[in-house]
Amino acid sequence: MTVITTIEDLRVLARKRVPRMFYDYADSGSWTESTYRANEADFQRIKLRQRVAVNMENRSTATKMVGVDAAMPVAIAPTGLTGMQHADGEILAAKAAERFGIPFTLSTMSICSIEDIAAHTKAPFWFQLYVMRDRGFIERLIDRAKAANCGALVLTLDLQILGQRHKDLKNGLSAPPKPTLANMLNLLTKPRWCLGMLGTKRRQFGNIVGHVEGVTDMANLGAWTAQQFDPRLNWGDVEWIKKRWGGKLILKGIQDVEDARLAADSGADALVVSNHGGRQLDGAESSIRALPAIVEAVGSKIEVHMDGGIRSGQDVLKAWALGARGTYIGRAFLYGLGAMGEAGVAKALEIIHRELDLTMAFCGHTRIETVDRSILLPGTF
Repeated sequence: MTVITTIEDLRVLARKRVPRMFYDYADSGSWTESTYRANEADFQRIKLRQRVAVNMENRSTATKMVGVDAAMPVAIAPTGLTGMQHADGEILAAKAAERFGIPFTLSTMSICSIEDIAAHTKAPFWFQLYVMRDRGFIERLIDRAKAANCGALVLTLDLQILGQRHKDLKNGLSAPPKPTLANMLNLLTKPRWCLGMLGTKRRQFGNIVGHVEGVTDMANLGAWTAQQFDPRLNWGDVEWIKKRWGGKLILKGIQDVEDARLAADSGADALVVSNHGGRQLDGAESSIRALPAIVEAVGSKIEVHMDGGIRSGQDVLKAWALGARGTYIGRAFLYGLGAMGEAGVAKALEIIHRELDLTMAFCGHTRIETVDRSILLPGTF
């Protein structure tokens, strides 16, 4: 493939270059994957109004997300195991995001650690937190994020228990991965990936291994993580974390208006309308369909963001028009990372930005912050 023009081009290339178990981990949803598919498909049902004879010079997609300057209303979403799509994946993605001028969010379940990202970037990145039963570990994670000068804490609320993802079960994805014959044979077809992994020391969960008593390597990590995601997570925990953190707080995983009102009342700076990329409750509403009602209910009280299904700049523009003041890309940047490393992430951002810029112009606007629902064809959203 010599010319890459879409995120789909990057996906096709990533599928060729990333081992099946890790590609499937990123490119899958729970159960029947109906919500995973709806996240993307529901964007396509929303149609745009083309305008003509409008001065299209001096366009700008620049905005702010929770007060942070962004070249476009897009942030890199927190994704687990990013460093298994490509060696040192989180570092490479963070560097690409910094260079482009958008926020990067590091997952608790990352391969590269908080300290790794801080050592390789200058812009304050964001850190995503899962709540574990071991509250001492959570306190230390928050303190490490503070020490790394993270600009915001993204608290994920929709992973108290893990959704059933059939591809992961069939591929034997675990910590450590199961060395089945099928997996070993598949690895032999991915020499570029294997050479990259041989060249890095980062092959385990950097935020956990060595930071929890008794968890010194991947061999004993699996049992610890299986027991740690806390099903008792509640709004009292959100209040405790907000006080412990003391900085900007973003609540991720809101799909219901009632929960959105609770999020607004919590004092958080933003919420993210998200169904975890269709990886938790299969059969849930797509994020873009859930967005308008949440914006209407709480958009004047708390900054509303969204993620799920964004594969183009047009998707970003549609989400903005429906009230999202920030969007997050997960799979879109992972495809780029798996395909071409840091250059692939940069390419994904360039594709989305160009599509956003051109579509905004065709809809009669030169600044993203003037865009509203009037660019959408009535009856399609």
